[in-house]
Amino acid sequence: MKRVLLTGGTGFVGANLARRLLRDGHAVHLLVRPAHAGWRIEEIRHDIQLHELELADANAASKTVAAIKPDWIFHLAAHGAYSWQKDAAQIFQTNLIATVNLLESALRLGFEAFVHTGSSSEYGFKDHAPAETEWVEPNSHYACAKAAATQYCRYSAQAQKAHIVTLRLYSAFGPFEDPNRLMPKLIEHGLRGELPLLVNPDIARDYIYIDDVCEACILAAQMPSCEPGPVYNLGTGVQTSLRDVVDVSRRLLDIAAEPQWGSMLPRIWDTSVWVANNQRIKAELGWKPRFNFEEGFLEMANWARKNLP
Repeated sequence: MKRVLLTGGTGFVGANLARRLLRDGHAVHLLVRPAHAGWRIEEIRHDIQLHELELADANAASKTVAAIKPDWIFHLAAHGAYSWQKDAAQIFQTNLIATVNLLESALRLGFEAFVHTGSSSEYGFKDHAPAETEWVEPNSHYACAKAAATQYCRYSAQAQKAHIVTLRLYSAFGPFEDPNRLMPKLIEHGLRGELPLLVNPDIARDYIYIDDVCEACILAAQMPSCEPGPVYNLGTGVQTSLRDVVDVSRRLLDIAAEPQWGSMLPRIWDTSVWVANNQRIKAELGWKPRFNFEEGFLEMANWARKNLP
């Protein structure tokens, strides 16, 4: 059993990872903001320990980490990934300053593994699946903050000879995802035989089911690094267009409604090419996705039928 510190545990990815860690028998400590939304962790609230603090407060971060003495640290806290999160100061405080404070506190104490979640948006727009060694060209405040945090983690690993890993997430989906995101909207409307507003059908993403994300997090903590501060792309290596996403949802949910393409305005990050080069994580961590898009969508839909009102 490991003593685990998890940030972002009340978010979508973090809430799923917390459940996986509990199933594996670990002691889970969640670092949460005082004004956190707790709906994702209600059913596991008595199985975890909550610590309320602002990670932007270096002193509070240091005291909390020292009190927990974690073996593994999963730093998933993020702000700016959603279109409605636009405050640049908050984006950099959460994604960069909090990362610095948490990692510096952890380095003073010592740990077995520190897993940081980066983002595929660090690469910016590419016309191919970029490898981890390629030049990053972030195209938003969020992407800039994530890219800076990744470089900070990598430098710290090299300077301190510490086991620090960054996973660059592609488009994760699954249970407890924000209700305003595409998959929850498709399922919510689909269970009523409807479709939500939709953008261009050629927009594409590399959609990775949440269970595969959690597995990669565990492997990143367990496996020794082949070099200080490795960065791994975490995606399936297969991109799926919005057209195909809607086709799958219509078939699995028996939706009669026809899609109204272009009924939703395009977003600045929309592109027809967004896919992971996942060769490194396969080779070095032995990870591979267990779910293709259709299998993951069906898992999520079945969860929604049982858990949503």
